[in-house]
Amino acid sequence: MKTHNLVQGSPEWHAHRSTHFNASDAPAMMGCSTYKTRTELLHELKTGIVPTVDSATQFRFDEGHRIEALARPLAEEIIGEDLYPVVGSEGELSASFDGLTMDEDMAFEHKTLNEELRKAFAEIDTMAPEYRETVSAGACLPKPYRVQMEQQLIVSGAESVLFMASTWKGDTLIEERHCWYESDKELRAEIIAGWKQFAQDLATYVPQEVAAPVVAQAAENLPIVFDMRVEGKLVSCNIEQYKPAALAYIEAINIELTTDQHFANADADAKFCRSSADKLNLAIEQALGQMGDINTALNAVREIAAAFDAKGLLLEKRVKSEKENRRIKIVNDATEELRLHVVTLNGRTRNWMPQVQGKFQEVVRGLKSVDSMRDKVATELARCKIEANAIADRIQYNAETLDEAVEFAFLFRDSAQIVLKESEDCRALIKSRIADHKAAEAAKEEAQRERIRQEEEAKARKKVLDETLAANVKAQAAITEARKADAMPAPLLDELSKVGNFLASDAIADHAIQKASIKAATPPTLALGAISERLGFNVTSAFLATLGFEATTVKAAKLFHDSDFPLICRALIEHIESVCETA
Repeated sequence: MKTHNLVQGSPEWHAHRSTHFNASDAPAMMGCSTYKTRTELLHELKTGIVPTVDSATQFRFDEGHRIEALARPLAEEIIGEDLYPVVGSEGELSASFDGLTMDEDMAFEHKTLNEELRKAFAEIDTMAPEYRETVSAGACLPKPYRVQMEQQLIVSGAESVLFMASTWKGDTLIEERHCWYESDKELRAEIIAGWKQFAQDLATYVPQEVAAPVVAQAAENLPIVFDMRVEGKLVSCNIEQYKPAALAYIEAINIELTTDQHFANADADAKFCRSSADKLNLAIEQALGQMGDINTALNAVREIAAAFDAKGLLLEKRVKSEKENRRIKIVNDATEELRLHVVTLNGRTRNWMPQVQGKFQEVVRGLKSVDSMRDKVATELARCKIEANAIADRIQYNAETLDEAVEFAFLFRDSAQIVLKESEDCRALIKSRIADHKAAEAAKEEAQRERIRQEEEAKARKKVLDETLAANVKAQAAITEARKADAMPAPLLDELSKVGNFLASDAIADHAIQKASIKAATPPTLALGAISERLGFNVTSAFLATLGFEATTVKAAKLFHDSDFPLICRALIEHIESVCETA
């Protein structure tokens, strides 16, 4: 952190703040400040024009600094170290600290105790004692306070902030509450991303003329006041003068609403018109209660009252519809700007960006001022852009990680979903799939080598078997010849024949056992569909089971050993022949 020898409130301090993004302004940037909107902060930093501080506000500032100085010794006693006020910066970010320890590992922030903070500390009081001195306590503070302190931690590199709120009567302490705040990783990321987006918005911000608060112009009185009196008959009535003046006044009322001033005037005019109509209707009712020939006057009054009422109703409807049109346009413009922003991000994310939904309808609900709608929507738009930028950064990083495994691209056909994962999860998934694939390939290669070894061994045993059987055939032929020539005793020839047949049978059995073990060690790979394709007609696993060939089910596939195919063919031939014989 770079420290600056500045006195808070001095011209040099204000000059420093005008060139940095300050911790006290971070809540406004995040759209959670109760004192300043994001749009107002953009205007201030772009123009350098800040609102004039009135005497009441300046007194509040001065009082805050005074009780902050009174509270600092209390904080030093809690921390166990001296604290010094300081202004620091880290790049574009800046913070004015109510206090820092000499090694800058703990900060102090003081506020005047108010009802909002009392509620937060009441929630802290419900915690178990072992949690009150931890980050859990500071997390209960309202977001504007946490945002300011989180930026202080970013700037200073400190580990924690002692947050204190107090009230004083003169120099006498009335009430004091405190807790510790420690860094929130997610909030820190929000602030950094928020200032990044704010800088982009500031670069393109076009200052708008700051209009004075809109106050409806007072509805002008008619040039003549209506007067009608009756005493059993029409005594006096200025309807001939009042009627043209009233109708002219009604006709002159503006119903084209394009500015906030027009809306305010229309609201006031509508109320005046409806009120005038009510008063005229009351005059009619009063006149009807008396005697006299007043039909002409009453009809004229009714006409004027209806005109007032119609104008007022028209204005009320026009105000409502025009405000709704403004609201719709503000929301639609923001929705389109967000869509274009996502389209731009797709340029660097291979069109993998998901749709980012803004809560524009929600943030304008209940708002009456067009300016307040614009500010709330602009703040929500900035939040959505920050979210979209974070998603795009994650996609880009994950896509680059996937590129490192391009030789295994066939394992990641769901890349569009994988790149949306958190970067650590994405990298772990990639490593896991590659490792699983390599293990499967290694197992397959090992199985292949084992199969080849067993086949070679089987060939060798087959050769021995063939040689043994051939030798036995020769031996049995020689024994037969010896019997014919009566060259050897018959009992001896019988024994020699038995020995030869025994050796042949033993070799046959040994070969059969080996084939069975090879088959058991080798996983089945021949699918039922492949058998049907080779045969040229379809067979079912249930039918093959009747022939003595049980399938191995792997997921939905029915698999057989490839060595079974010749045996299946023979069994099918025998089955067909037996069917033919019995037909």
